Amino acid sequence: MTSRTAQRRGLVPLLVIATAQLMLVLDDSIVNIALPSIQQELGVGPVELPWIVNVYILAFGALLLLGGRVGDLHGRRRALRAGLVIFVLASLAGGLGINSETLIAARAIQGLGAALVAPNALALITTTFSDRKSRDAALSLYGAMAGLGIVVGLLLGGVLTGTFGWRWVFFINVPIGILVLLGSRTLVGADRHSGSLDVPGAVLGTGGMVALVYAITRFGEDGFTDATGLGLIGAAIVLLAAFVFTQNRSHTPLVPLSLFRDRSRAGGYASMLLLAIGPMGTFYVVTLYLQQVQHYSPLQAGVSWLPFAAGLVLGAGTAPKLLNRVAPRFVAAVGALLSATAAFWFSFIQVDTNYWLQLAPAMFVIAVGFGLVVITLTQAAVYHVDSDKAGVASALLNSAQQIGVALGLAILAGVAATVSGNARNSDLAEAGQLVTGYGTALGVAAGLLLAGGVLALVTLPARTISESETKTTMTPGVEAEH
Repeated sequence: MTSRTAQRRGLVPLLVIATAQLMLVLDDSIVNIALPSIQQELGVGPVELPWIVNVYILAFGALLLLGGRVGDLHGRRRALRAGLVIFVLASLAGGLGINSETLIAARAIQGLGAALVAPNALALITTTFSDRKSRDAALSLYGAMAGLGIVVGLLLGGVLTGTFGWRWVFFINVPIGILVLLGSRTLVGADRHSGSLDVPGAVLGTGGMVALVYAITRFGEDGFTDATGLGLIGAAIVLLAAFVFTQNRSHTPLVPLSLFRDRSRAGGYASMLLLAIGPMGTFYVVTLYLQQVQHYSPLQAGVSWLPFAAGLVLGAGTAPKLLNRVAPRFVAAVGALLSATAAFWFSFIQVDTNYWLQLAPAMFVIAVGFGLVVITLTQAAVYHVDSDKAGVASALLNSAQQIGVALGLAILAGVAATVSGNARNSDLAEAGQLVTGYGTALGVAAGLLLAGGVLALVTLPARTISESETKTTMTPGVEAEH
């Protein structure tokens, strides 16, 4: 093996993919910490302020399918690089923003860049790492970044905002993005495939996803009776039904429906939707509890989630070894059960709950379970898929996770707000009202996690995945990207 080949199979490509994923995910949370400072300096109104966060989630989630298919057709390394350039330039524009309109536009463009990077980074794992051991290691690190990015975002957001100012939560992406862009040269197997982009499918699919994700953000802000949100759900159903109809008849579909004929892959997508709701929704609720009831500062709240980071690393690192010996359905079910147990444990919080005795252990356990689940479902989605469909297969998994996270925030925030509101008529103090709502929401999270575990148990493979099944199938008509 030459030194260059060894490098490609070694640490540098692994760090490139992991850092790209980390950068995208931390942008889900890093800006949240800076919102009060942004509002004060730029005079952002209360209506516009949430959109500095929401528009990124909206653009990212809605454009993932398109980003994955672009990579399949025009080269995944090329698509990833284009996404990185867009993301870096948008981050620079956000940091230089002079008003809310500029900032919101920059965040939307960041979402576009993220939608090009995320699915193609995941798809490139299967082409860059040829042997099972290195590929599993890359998937473990990639999966761990999904949760670690949230924790790092809270920590980094608090530090940067408190020292250099809010603009640095955007500027920090510039050097990171440039380093990832330079390192992307080590990624292997950037292939282009024959075919053309299904424009009608892209319009219908993107429109349907925009309506769906926007509706979820509306429900999170205004409750599930919001008229605009309900109208958007109706529009999403119509657009996505039309999208499925056109994909079934198209010779070059944006999303080949054959991907869903594999029971384990379809089950992996559906399970991810449910299992992403629990941990990320729990993260949101418990963070609110820490800040509003226990009166933690934003930075203290971020530091308090370090047991979550440790558990995620353990779960994601252990999953590949387990999957060599235990069937995927059982690994995912155990992971879901651990996360559900931790969420149920969280649901007993009180005004004066001890961090070290109850909160920290539950944070660790829910993360171990989530790490096991994420790696198992990622394998189900991207292993044993045709090479010309690997990008969109990865994009579907990313979409399920993004929608699951958004749903988790909307559902659990809605439950907490409703229960806390109903408790106002009692003699409970304000903190007690909040705890009642948070506890109920965390109980709901436990139920959703159990449901996701049952779904994974009945749909994922009942045998271990062999080495040959971890590789994408090379199809005719592939030309190397130069």
